[in-house]
Amino acid sequence: MRIRDLLAAESIQLNGAAWGKEDVLNQMVNLMAKSDKIKDIEIYRKGVFAREEEGTTGIGEGIAIPHCKSDSVERPGLAAMVVKDGVNFDALDGEKVSLIFLIAAPNTEDNVHLDVLSRLSVMLMDENFTTSLRNAKTVEEFLKVIDEAEAEKAEEKGTEPPQEESSTAGKKFILAVTGCPTGIAHTYMAAESLEKKAKELGCDIKVETRGSGGAKNVLTKEEIAKADCIIVAADTQVPMERFNGKPVISCKVADGISKSEELLKKAMGGNAAVYHAGNARAEEADEEGKDSVGHQIYKHLMNGVSHMLPFVVGGGILIAIAFLIDGFSVDLNSLPMEERGNFGTITPAAAMFKSIGGTAFGFMLPILAGFIAMSIADRPGLAVGFVGGAVAANGTSGFLGALVAGFLAGYLVLGLKKAFSKLPDSLEGIKPVLLYPLIGVFLVGVIMTYVVEPPIGALNTLINNGLNGMNGASAIILGALLGGMMSVDMGGPVNKAAYVFGTASIAAGNYNIMAAVMIGGMVPPIAIALATLFFKNKFTAEERKAGPTNFIMGLSFITEGAIPFAASDPLRVLPACIVGSAVAGAISMAFDCTLMAPHGGIFVFLTVGHPLQYLIALAIGSAISCFLLGVLKKDVKTA
Repeated sequence: MRIRDLLAAESIQLNGAAWGKEDVLNQMVNLMAKSDKIKDIEIYRKGVFAREEEGTTGIGEGIAIPHCKSDSVERPGLAAMVVKDGVNFDALDGEKVSLIFLIAAPNTEDNVHLDVLSRLSVMLMDENFTTSLRNAKTVEEFLKVIDEAEAEKAEEKGTEPPQEESSTAGKKFILAVTGCPTGIAHTYMAAESLEKKAKELGCDIKVETRGSGGAKNVLTKEEIAKADCIIVAADTQVPMERFNGKPVISCKVADGISKSEELLKKAMGGNAAVYHAGNARAEEADEEGKDSVGHQIYKHLMNGVSHMLPFVVGGGILIAIAFLIDGFSVDLNSLPMEERGNFGTITPAAAMFKSIGGTAFGFMLPILAGFIAMSIADRPGLAVGFVGGAVAANGTSGFLGALVAGFLAGYLVLGLKKAFSKLPDSLEGIKPVLLYPLIGVFLVGVIMTYVVEPPIGALNTLINNGLNGMNGASAIILGALLGGMMSVDMGGPVNKAAYVFGTASIAAGNYNIMAAVMIGGMVPPIAIALATLFFKNKFTAEERKAGPTNFIMGLSFITEGAIPFAASDPLRVLPACIVGSAVAGAISMAFDCTLMAPHGGIFVFLTVGHPLQYLIALAIGSAISCFLLGVLKKDVKTA
């Protein structure tokens, strides 16, 4: 397969113009759509923007390679654009981007196209090649430049003498591993950059690439033993145990592209810290491209939350079904007061659902704490965090206690690793199976029981009592705040914070909070769908086609359906959605609507307390956001 097989002539724009990153990405997606390789253009667009949020694909030197691997892609494809005046793209070097290639990769086991995409990524490291592409006058000339460069590359590969397995005497022997979350472009570009720079600096190098097609050029035990240093330039999980006792430099894959010379000089100079198996990073205190403390905390927290949510959603909906069954089967008013507390377990069917759902829900806090700890201290932290979370779940500290337990367990295990690092190598095998769990579980249990539980438990009880006692203006303000938060970043940190608060409130019995949270997340997609019908002149033809699908997304409580519209015009779309969501949340609280299920949208409306008022709140919030979209958004210029 050749690059030409992926790059259709109709998906090339040589005289592009764009006002910013969002604009150029939308144009690139539209170019890709012309080749009929995308099944669902809006899902693909959402994937492209989601990948960009993980880190810029503007690699520097005026080049950007946005990409998305998704089920929405029917066949692999490329789109290309030359922007003569350049466009601001948040590139790694801060310069404008003038050459953009967009990649579409399907989620299939047949990864033949990945070799082609990696070949293109490597070719883009050649300045003569990219200059020729920028100067091409016609699409035919553009494609001819690619064909000739690809043929030349293939010829070089065919005649290149095999590399020696061992390094040349006197030369430094460096190993490297590259990998990015998508595993398409950056993985191979970092490898090419390191290989080229190593040749200039006079050292031998071998690079293992961990792309979508699996690990290639895998490092052997013998090579690792001989290596002077190992560079791990990756934004994805890399097996690190094999590097135990070797100098290792850990950095972002983007640094492997833009800072290859700096990394190699550090590796050759013997300035890298020695990696010890079990450490999350070889040189945590001096890591290349180090994350801020706030970002690290957020990353650990989200690891816990993402593993917790399936238990919350599955268990919570089963519990809600149990209440629903008893609600249809039993007249609550006819029951004696002492039996009303058993609501949800009165009929055998309800009792079964409640039992299964309660079991799943019971794992929520241990899973949250365990995977926060695992993110900090790797696998040895999991058991310790799990026990800390269980102490919080069985005590009074609840969700807040589980958060503390996760971070406490993670850093406890890191401390144990450091304390035991002086033990003989012969004891290395018993550390993770005996020393870490035994001492870690004991310490976290003691600290949680006697230090964390009393104050955090009292605080948690105070908060829950305060929430239960909220009424009038204070409840309405809380509803407005939570509803608005659901629209701030639509699936991002602020949205997740509100959602996690809502699910934790279900566990504490404050069902009105979850109702305000869910309605706030339903408003943006519904409002956008309405706006594309009532204010057609504010949206492109493609947006008008995609708009009605957001009715389904919104009614299903999938806020992310609004992301492509918000990304294309954030300064107008986000404020409009935030106001409507805040109003809906406030009205939901004012009507004292409740929700026992943590997800499901309209499909769990039977579990809503005061469902008619809830629908009214949803309609009012959506109508307000729709109206504001019509007022704030500018008319779309049509050709």
